Amino acid sequence: MPQEKPDLRNLREPVRFKRALALLFMTLVLPGSAQIVAGSRKAGRWAWRVVAGLVAIVVFFIVLGLIWRSGTINILARPGTLRIVQVLLILLAIGWAALFVDAYRIAQPLTLERNHRLVASILDGVLIFVVVGALIYASVIVNTQRDFVASVFGNGQKSKAEKGRYNVLLMGGDSGADRIGTRPDSMTVASIDADTGRTVLIGLPRNLAKVPFPAGTAMAKQFPDGFHWKNCGAECLLNAVYTYAAGHKNLFPGDPNPGETATTQAVEAVTGLKINYYVLIDLAGFRDLLNAVGGITLDIGKRVPIGGGSSPIKGYIEAGKNQHLDGYHALWFARSRAESSDYERMARQKCVMSAMLNQLSPSTVLTKFQGIASASKQVVKTSIPAGELGTFTDLALDAKKLPVSSFSAVPPLIHTGDPDFALIRTKVAEAIAKSESLDKEGSGGDGKTSSTPSSSKPTSSTTTKKPSTSTTKKPTSSPTTPATGVDDVASICKA
Repeated sequence: MPQEKPDLRNLREPVRFKRALALLFMTLVLPGSAQIVAGSRKAGRWAWRVVAGLVAIVVFFIVLGLIWRSGTINILARPGTLRIVQVLLILLAIGWAALFVDAYRIAQPLTLERNHRLVASILDGVLIFVVVGALIYASVIVNTQRDFVASVFGNGQKSKAEKGRYNVLLMGGDSGADRIGTRPDSMTVASIDADTGRTVLIGLPRNLAKVPFPAGTAMAKQFPDGFHWKNCGAECLLNAVYTYAAGHKNLFPGDPNPGETATTQAVEAVTGLKINYYVLIDLAGFRDLLNAVGGITLDIGKRVPIGGGSSPIKGYIEAGKNQHLDGYHALWFARSRAESSDYERMARQKCVMSAMLNQLSPSTVLTKFQGIASASKQVVKTSIPAGELGTFTDLALDAKKLPVSSFSAVPPLIHTGDPDFALIRTKVAEAIAKSESLDKEGSGGDGKTSSTPSSSKPTSSTTTKKPSTSTTKKPTSSPTTPATGVDDVASICKA
């Protein structure tokens, strides 16, 4: 039964004012407590049950996250789960607002002096605005996350780790006005240890010729001797596989993504790795994504032109330590071709990827989530299913603690016009084996007790040059040729 309305006339007015403020702050700290003390105890108990239930759910997921981080993220990242959370936040906002209104009512504001009544009214309105506004804003963020997951991540089939590793093909799509169709401007395989998150970045030049395809595939039947035909020129390089497949959809009946499929198959044949998933990034929109995360900071050893090729050079990204690049300048740093080789550009792209991995903190994601999600929907296309989001988030958090190694199939070790694919596959296997050895040798996964191994000793016919780095004390030059062995990416550039 509801409590009888107390007679406050015997209380001094200052006491009545303090009582009114106390009831409002009690509602802020523990919703329902004002009702328990001075209002409907039944309503207060229901409010406490709701609060206790929500606290129990939060504690449950915190404990579950400590025990099973990837699984917890997978559960919480599901669009259905996010919709439930969004609805609960809205209902909580409405219920909490109602408790504030009721707390103001049971404070009997008409018994207060005019100034005190005005203060209590303003305070009640402010508290409702702050609490309800925060909960509604949280529901907007949750809805953004749900929309992001539903738009970017599909419901495709999960791919199991192969030999304890996930291999993800990262493609930078270039679909500018001067290009016919989309061509991956850059291709890198991120080979990730499924247990430790330790990652090897395998760079493949876009101008790799005569690439093979796995036996039995449509492209292998079409090009049994590799991807080339008479006088094909630039139309039969690795980055043109995407465009060719997209223009010959009849070879891929029922496949909505023939370009990605064919490119993935080519990369599998070149590297000898099973590609679990692909991520296609629109380089034109990449600028917005980098702006959303606040840019990146790099040591730059050699100034990089902005523009060039078919357009005039508009300026330069100057050399220097701890150079902060916004999206526009970071994009040009990654893709500029003027006054440099494709191989130097590949090294710069590794710098950008490593910088994003190391500098994108959880706090940045939380505070700038809406901008990141909005940009990512326009930038990213991936075959990673929504159900694997937690797995890769978990691995990314582990990878932040470890040095990233790399291998690039570039001259002088690899002649891109007539590649030795058997040698590439051998070197890829060596790179991964050397990376895995860091954990097997007891470095604890931090790379501190085992230095990152260098490449195999070069023969006289296949010499290997280590790039000049911007991480030395005097960064006088940018890398010109990425190392062809296993190198700490920090030796190419400091991210």
